[in-house]
Amino acid sequence: MIQRNAIVLFQGDSITDAGRDRLILEANNRSGFGPGYVHHAAASLLSDMPSHKLTIYNRGIGGNRITDLAERWQPDCLDLNPNILSILIGVNDTWHGQANPDSGVPLDQFDRLYRSILDESLAVSSSLKLILGQPFALRYGAVTDNWYPEFTDRQAIVEQIARDYDTVFIPYQQVFEAAAAETGPEYWTNDGVHPTTAGHMLMAQAWVQAVGGRHLMGLDHTT
Repeated sequence: MIQRNAIVLFQGDSITDAGRDRLILEANNRSGFGPGYVHHAAASLLSDMPSHKLTIYNRGIGGNRITDLAERWQPDCLDLNPNILSILIGVNDTWHGQANPDSGVPLDQFDRLYRSILDESLAVSSSLKLILGQPFALRYGAVTDNWYPEFTDRQAIVEQIARDYDTVFIPYQQVFEAAAAETGPEYWTNDGVHPTTAGHMLMAQAWVQAVGGRHLMGLDHTT
């Protein structure tokens, strides 16, 4: 999947943002990555494939919903012209609606806008590789039974989109539930949504495994 000189872009909300320095816009910068899963995944790519000369950006912004992502898609995605686009979005589309129904994003609008930004991206580059992360939450902290079944339906939409676009899907919900079964949710997430240090590493490991791990990445050395 990962070719020489590829541009890799991570997009999403606060989970992807992870407190990164948004004033740093250049690629491959530790502060620009933030301390979360993007940093760990990018470090794995850069250390495993130094000859590939990868360009990696993090453009996650805390609090974003799919509507916010769509509004900034031109400067924060299309203008960067990525070869590989990783998206994790959806938790705020439900969470914000818990406090104010007008701030949530209805499921049909979420589906439509998600597909729209993918179509825009593929129109710019038909060879673009997509990696769609499943929005996830553990019943802990801010996450209550009131989130459901809407949040489960939103997760299903992302999974269906991944199938329809025949692309990589990362089942983060399954990853976190399996881990939490051993320790409890508080080890992996601070509030049911935002990962702890261990949770971010868990995400990075799942991301690298979904993309193909070191073996598959290495297949592109002659590309």
